[in-house]
Order: sequence, then C-alpha cells, then structure tokens
Amino acid sequence: MAILGSGEYTYEVSGENWGNLPEGWYLKEATSVDVDSKDNVYVFNRGNHPMIVFDPAGNVLRSWGEDGVFTNPHAVTIAPDDNVWCVDNQDHSIRRFSPDGELLFTLNERHRHAPAMSGEPFCSPTRVAVDPRNGEILVADGYGNARVHRFSPDGGTLLASWGEAGTGPGQFNIVHDIAVDADGHIYIGDRENRRVQVFSPDGTLEARWGDLSRAAAVHLAGDLLFVGEYYAGGAEAYKVAGNLGPRVSVLDKKGTVLARLGDEAFGDEPGRFYAPHGVASDSRGDLYVAEVSHAEYGRFLDPPRELRSLQKLVKKEA
Repeated sequence: MAILGSGEYTYEVSGENWGNLPEGWYLKEATSVDVDSKDNVYVFNRGNHPMIVFDPAGNVLRSWGEDGVFTNPHAVTIAPDDNVWCVDNQDHSIRRFSPDGELLFTLNERHRHAPAMSGEPFCSPTRVAVDPRNGEILVADGYGNARVHRFSPDGGTLLASWGEAGTGPGQFNIVHDIAVDADGHIYIGDRENRRVQVFSPDGTLEARWGDLSRAAAVHLAGDLLFVGEYYAGGAEAYKVAGNLGPRVSVLDKKGTVLARLGDEAFGDEPGRFYAPHGVASDSRGDLYVAEVSHAEYGRFLDPPRELRSLQKLVKKEA
C-alpha cells in the first residue's frame, strides 16, 4: 500500500480504485465527493449512475440521477441535515435532493442562466456550501461569473453577493470551491489564481494563501483545511521536477502548510493523482479524493479511456 504524508498527517491509500461497482457500472470520472452523518459516501460522477452512495467499506447502498436528471455533474454538498445539494455547471442547475434522490428544492432551474460576468446569479455555478450557524446558502458562481452569493435558508432571498474577475485581493479567477467553518468564515478555492482566499461572513477579505498549485477543492475538517490541487506545470516540467502537484495539501486555519499528500507527477499508481477536484473526510479522519481524470487526461489518450478517479486515504495513527 502507498503511504502519503508523515507524522500525524500520514495516510495509507486504500486500493487502486476505491468502491465496489457492480458489473456494467462506471464512473467515467468522479467530479465530487461528500460524506453524510453516517459516514456514507456520496460520489457525484459523469458515468451511467450519476450519484452513487457507498457505505464506508465501499459497498454500493443506492444510486440515483439516471435518466437525464443531470447534464454535467460538478459538485455535491451534504448539508447538516443530510440533504444533498447538487450543482451542474453545464445546465446551471442548483438543486437539493433527499438522500434517496427525491427532488426537494430548486434554487436554479436547468438551462436558466444570467449573462456571463454580469454578476447576477447564476452562470455556470460550481459548488454550494451551507452556513452551519444559520442554514444560509452560499453559492460559488465560478465559471461564468466571479461571484459568491448568499441566500436565505429557504433560498428565496438573495442576501448578498461579492467578487469580481481579477488577480487582486478579493478578486477571483474561477471561484471553484467553497467551504464555511463553524464561525461563518468562508474559504474559497480561487483555482486559476492558485490560492485560497478567506472571507468574513459578510464577505470582507481576511487572508490570501498562496504556495499552491491550482486550488480546485477546499474541504474543512475541524481546524484543518484540505486543498485539492491540479498540476502546476505541463509535461515538460514533469520530465525533471516534482512537488508541483497534483496533490492534496493540509493547512491549518492560519494558512500554514502542515503536509503535502503527493509529490510525484500525475499517474495511475495508488497514491498518485491526476486532477483532485473534490475532497471529503469522514468521522475517523479518512479522506476521499475525487478526480476529473477523464476531462484532464483520459479523453486525450488514443483511444480515450477511463482512468482512476476515486481514492480513499486511510488516516494512520501517529
């Protein structure tokens, strides 16, 4: 088994491709992952069963979203009440489902969108987060806009929006992921600016953390922030250099890098990554990493093929 990290941030990679899929099922690529209060693992993917729910051992409990419910799955968020928010960046939909896949609420209908870079909700959104203090809904409106929106808990009222395109403080170059801590501080994976930006609950910039590759995923677990990073260089750089990503970095809430999980170039061996796009953790501290390996690599192969896109990193005792 591959081992990543060191000390109290040591993880053992659980197999080559986590999850026991039935015959004929495929992920194509896992775009996002999250874990509910029972440690069940929700894997949003672009295969023939868009939402697959696994138990902690990797056995399929159920699936839903077949029959054209989704266009291009992008992100899943398990809310504090265990309901399931799904964001589709291609058809612009933002919807809340029950754990069994019953549609409960629609924040944005399929194929309805604002003009690109208008700042108005929504244009190719990327992720939802729920403020644990009050249930308010925050949306990273990241591909067609450069904004964060805050809605009332019932989703009926837009309370605030902030952000604009750029590389300066508080500006965004793809608001790709969002997480909110117990005090309401907001962590943004500002992907193409290769940084994490931290905001107060009212949207005031508090910190910018660099020394990252493309910060595609942000995940909070207690006092730790896990950042899933795409590669930082092209194939030429990888011929002679490491430590550029893809990887998962472990940071504290001051932005200090505590560990890097992965120091090799992209690859299919356990413990190496292609393009971490979503990170989640369970009650034990184990990590799940979803990767858009087909979009970034598999589709360019001759012939195109599915690559590994889901790994479980089991936390080792120090």
